[in-house]
Amino acid sequence: MKLVELTINDFLDKTASNEPVPGGGSISALSAAIATALGTMVTNLTIGRKKYAEKENEMKEAAAKLTQWRERFIELIDLDSEAFDRVFAAFKLPKESDEEKAHRAQVIEEATKHAAEIPMEVARTALACMPTLQYIGQEGNSNAITDSCVAMMCARTAVRGALLNVRINLASLHDEEYVARMKEETIEIEAQALVLENDLLTYGEENYGL
Repeated sequence: MKLVELTINDFLDKTASNEPVPGGGSISALSAAIATALGTMVTNLTIGRKKYAEKENEMKEAAAKLTQWRERFIELIDLDSEAFDRVFAAFKLPKESDEEKAHRAQVIEEATKHAAEIPMEVARTALACMPTLQYIGQEGNSNAITDSCVAMMCARTAVRGALLNVRINLASLHDEEYVARMKEETIEIEAQALVLENDLLTYGEENYGL
């Protein structure tokens, strides 16, 4: 059974168990999914309200984008765990002969790159949704400003959590050019995410005393 098909209680029990998955990568994807779901709620609390009639079309567009992102994050919850399983399986390959050792090393390298790319997609996509969360927080239903802020914080958690998982996988790779490129991107993504989060939280503090 896929992780996303579990009940909340079963998912939490599985996370709390001594099994390595779901781990931080899947939880980061889940945080991003929660961020988009909560953001969509804010758009739905805005759409149809006379006070926000001028923002109706923008909110509908934001809701559509957040829904698409949420669907991808839901997929990534399981994809991250599957990527870990792939690495684990690679380490179990035979290593008796030189040929087997070379093959095993190649498979491990490929699997580890894949295990880095899945959380990188989580981070990239979570960052991509943050400007939309910022917009609905500032222009959407003011009664839901705290929901927008929580959504933004969940997105930031998704970004930083996913990037941790990227970096731990990069540490064991031998492709120096690939590692350097990915590391540089992690730094850029993290910096942008922190700015976007701070902007919305500052807005909430200055306008609503949060």
